[in-house]
Amino acid sequence: MIEALLAQEEGKILEFKENTHSLGGIVKTVVAFANTAGGILVIGVKNGTKEVVGLADVLKEEERVANAIADSVIPLLVPDIEMHAYREREILILRVPHAAGPFYIKSDGEKHGTYIRFGSTNRVVDEEMLSALRLFAANLSFDETPQLKGIIDRTMIETAFKWVHKGPTEKTCEVLGITSSSSGKNFPTVGGVLLFGSNRLVLFPDSVIRCARFKGVTKEEIIDQKDIGLGLPFVIHEAISFIERNTRVKGKIGRILRKDVSEYPPLAIREAVINALLHADYSMKGCHIQIAIFDDRIEFTNPGGLPFGQTLQKALAGFSRLRNRVVGRVFRELNLIEQWGSGLQKILIACKKWDLKQPKIEELNNQFRLTIFSILEEEGKAKFQAWEEILLSYLQQMKSITTKDAAKLWKVTDRTARSRLKVMAKEGAIQRIGTSEKDPRAIFILRGG
Repeated sequence: MIEALLAQEEGKILEFKENTHSLGGIVKTVVAFANTAGGILVIGVKNGTKEVVGLADVLKEEERVANAIADSVIPLLVPDIEMHAYREREILILRVPHAAGPFYIKSDGEKHGTYIRFGSTNRVVDEEMLSALRLFAANLSFDETPQLKGIIDRTMIETAFKWVHKGPTEKTCEVLGITSSSSGKNFPTVGGVLLFGSNRLVLFPDSVIRCARFKGVTKEEIIDQKDIGLGLPFVIHEAISFIERNTRVKGKIGRILRKDVSEYPPLAIREAVINALLHADYSMKGCHIQIAIFDDRIEFTNPGGLPFGQTLQKALAGFSRLRNRVVGRVFRELNLIEQWGSGLQKILIACKKWDLKQPKIEELNNQFRLTIFSILEEEGKAKFQAWEEILLSYLQQMKSITTKDAAKLWKVTDRTARSRLKVMAKEGAIQRIGTSEKDPRAIFILRGG
């Protein structure tokens, strides 16, 4: 067990401390773990080299740590503290559960003493995050809260529900959480406004989805961009259309016909768009969902890290903790998702079937990013060269070509044209009919054409 911990790097749910000299730092880490996703704190190990130095009097240190946590943290937090011997050195392992708080350091107060975990660091929460922790403790999601100034567009609701041949009633809207009762009146919820609000951009200007196609593999030059400010169910088609417009297709020669293959698995792209909409933190100010397309990849970035209590390991295993429950209920009602927590797994499976590099999944402080890599980038030399694409495009229109005409098309000698045609025929892209390949009148057509 200890070897397994030492083999890991510090991060969201693991930290090493050399000793207990800084009890304040230990308490901050315990609070941050409890508020975020739980975690393990190992004391007696250098955090840089992971050298096990041990504790001189482990019983005494265990008592000091337990008392510091009990005296300093509100509400009461009781981590599991274990003493372990490792290579004749004794260490402490604190297992901190994730629970509904917010937990904070008593002497600093809730506003300044509440910490969460960002990567391998502890940070004081801001007002938005503190509100989110309070909602979590009340078993509410941000999109379930009433938005008294929201205006629901009934036509938008009816349009969306026609996709599944349903006619939503007022009761349906309340059950799904699009509306909520408050003080005897029915009001839109935050989720209802994000989904179907006519004034959603006034109330939530950061809910715009920003799409961009960059030249090359960096963000130095934009060659196409679009901001999508529609209700969330209507974003999906627009976002996918933008991606399709800005990605390539690859000509794949089959036994009979040439087939155009998308640069990315369509299922993975659809799930990535929906995943970003489902899990974005719409309470955050100044952050947007971003879809960035490069020559070799697409990055889907949404505001908000993983929800409280969630880790990458759990997410990849299919454990679901949905940030936006109203959005999730409506998406499921519209058959946009089958079940919560299956999106990432579908993306991984789709990319594996296409023999693509495994998607990269990152939690970047207060953002979550999913990167899907291009089939063209992955195949590298296996894709058609430029001169091959020129000929294939020509044959798509003209159906056949002679060696002499191919030489003119490529602006090369007849000898070079013959060599190229021979290579393409050997690869199975084209086939020769009739005369000898050395005959300038030899005719070539698409394989199976």
